[in-house]
Amino acid sequence: MMRIVGGKRYDTDKAQLLAKGVYFDGGANAPGRDMCLYRTPNGRYFTVSWSIWQDVRDVLTPVTEEEARALYEGPLRLHSASYEEAFPDIEIEDA
Repeated sequence: MMRIVGGKRYDTDKAQLLAKGVYFDGGANAPGRDMCLYRTPNGRYFTVSWSIWQDVRDVLTPVTEEEARALYEGPLRLHSASYEEAFPDIEIEDA
């Protein structure tokens, strides 16, 4: 999927998949909708969400680093990249 937003090209084929989550809609035991978090080679973040339900469009949305971290640390629990890979500019401190 590719979309240009604010003069910037966001392309899932060129970006790194960081995390995804599986959501269930209704009573079926099958994923009804899903979301993935990506990071572009230039360090910008975006999500792609989609649904198996008819009349629901796929959506690519740019997000801030703060929003990306909240998704990575929260609902998108299936990580494809380590925290350090996903957020190389963030210094991690011991608790």
